[in-house]
Amino acid sequence: MSQLPESATAAQTWDPKTLIVAGGRPEHTNDGPVNHPITFTSTYHSHGLAGAEDRVYARFSNPSWDPFEEVLGQLERAQYPALVFSSGMAAISAALTLVPEGGVLVLPQHSYNGSLGLSAELQAAGRFSVRAVDVANTDEVLRAMDGADVLWLESPTNPMLEVADLPVLLAAAKTSGVLSIVDNTFATPLLQQPLTLGADLVVHSVTKYLSGHSDLILGAVVTSDKQLHSRLHGHRTLHGAIASPMDVFLALRGVRTLSVRLERSQENSQILAERLAAHAKVSTVRYPGLPTDVGHRRATEQMSGYGSVISFTVGSSATDADRMIEELRLITGATSLGGVETLAERRARHANEPTTVPENLIRLSVGIEAVEDLWLDLSRALERI
Repeated sequence: MSQLPESATAAQTWDPKTLIVAGGRPEHTNDGPVNHPITFTSTYHSHGLAGAEDRVYARFSNPSWDPFEEVLGQLERAQYPALVFSSGMAAISAALTLVPEGGVLVLPQHSYNGSLGLSAELQAAGRFSVRAVDVANTDEVLRAMDGADVLWLESPTNPMLEVADLPVLLAAAKTSGVLSIVDNTFATPLLQQPLTLGADLVVHSVTKYLSGHSDLILGAVVTSDKQLHSRLHGHRTLHGAIASPMDVFLALRGVRTLSVRLERSQENSQILAERLAAHAKVSTVRYPGLPTDVGHRRATEQMSGYGSVISFTVGSSATDADRMIEELRLITGATSLGGVETLAERRARHANEPTTVPENLIRLSVGIEAVEDLWLDLSRALERI
């Protein structure tokens, strides 16, 4: 395991909008490639005893992972490259191994349902116990941390878009010796960098905003802690949760446009959220960019943008929400988020979604289409309820 190279460390002085384009590039040499080539191999030439930095075997390391891991580590302001995993769930699963046997995990009651499902399964197996909290209620989270081992945070949350007080909670975790993990998928490192606020570990579903095109499955973890990095690298190696070189190459290509994609989708989100909030058939809208949203002030203080996901309740039943999605023509009715296309889903259709998620809540992942076309599609579908 090595720290970020000297050139990468120097690049951390760049604006993130520059870093996503210029980071992780080959050295500038005459007739050299602008992009790192994809390396398809399962093993490497090796002579004598393997050194700490030798690749040896492609389950340990691959040159095609290096540029992506370097750039994501830089974006999160980490001291080490990120570790890419075969899926977001593989990254989450690895992170949850950090909860000690018989320990206590503090987890938001509204989180990615994969995180909720896996933690519930591990609790049922007696691996550890879970304390579910309203992550927007800082006092409640602080009380739950008493005697806990790991604090898992998501902000904004999926799908309720609650905003946690990250600076306060992460400082409290540090003071009390509680390991802190932040799922930064919704915000991306362009909107917040939890490691700079005191988090021990950041988790990403690379599938979403980082890759940005709804065409691959990857995950990642990022840390500045040498022991955590080594432990999670070992977990990835022994459990085989490794990524295809081609997928990681495509993910890095997606990262190159993250800034412009996020800028456009956030602009669209603000307009759509305001119009949805004024619509007679929409009862509630959650989007941190709305001044009326309960998380607006906190998001404004600790984020550099409000993201591109809107959650809203429509009509009075699951049937109303399903009917609206069926009537959409431009917007795709599908799960996932963070791609260039706008996706809509009634989240409670998933059996393991928390019962506190309203049956008629729609999560809208806003893409980069022309906003007036998106609104025309939404408004027409709403009128059909």
